[in-house]
Amino acid sequence: MSKMRVAVLISGRGSNMEALIKAARAPDYPAEIVLVLSNKPDAAGLEIARGLGVQAEAVPAKPFGKDRAAHELALDERLRAAGVEIVCLAGYMRLLTPYLVGRWAGRMLNIHPSLLPAYPGLDTHARALAAGETKHGCTVHLVTEGMDEGPVIAQAEVPVLPGDTEEALAARVLAQEHRIYPAALARLAEKIRLREEAPRR
Repeated sequence: MSKMRVAVLISGRGSNMEALIKAARAPDYPAEIVLVLSNKPDAAGLEIARGLGVQAEAVPAKPFGKDRAAHELALDERLRAAGVEIVCLAGYMRLLTPYLVGRWAGRMLNIHPSLLPAYPGLDTHARALAAGETKHGCTVHLVTEGMDEGPVIAQAEVPVLPGDTEEALAARVLAQEHRIYPAALARLAEKIRLREEAPRR
């Protein structure tokens, strides 16, 4: 079975990146992580990826100043050169422009720590606790131009417990992120492969 070639974009440690790399080692997993890119040269996830045998490099945003599209062009060149077919965002802390989103439409996934459409954006755990929610969770979705608005691929729910802290809730949600992101990537990879192998009419 040929595996779909996947890149992961990170800004920090990339614990979801690590979960994807390890899941993709299974012989029957339909995708392989071939590249990890970060907008931050000091992102801890770069060394973690290299330690797991995956090519990892930084494409620093700073030299591009406010020209986000130029930075994304440099990212896209790295992705294309590596023969990447799917892009996964894993704690990539930059808003994407329509350029990169358009280039990877239908082939770019993001993991978000809330049950979308609730709590898009940042500080999701604190906001859920402040609102008195009884349930919280995470979502894998396709990336579109609207922030955290793309079609949902997978969700997992966790209870909000009495006396929960932001840290405790975040840890429970993260455990579910590590479970559903590999499953969602596998689903998308299979879907794309079937579409590409379908006979042309």
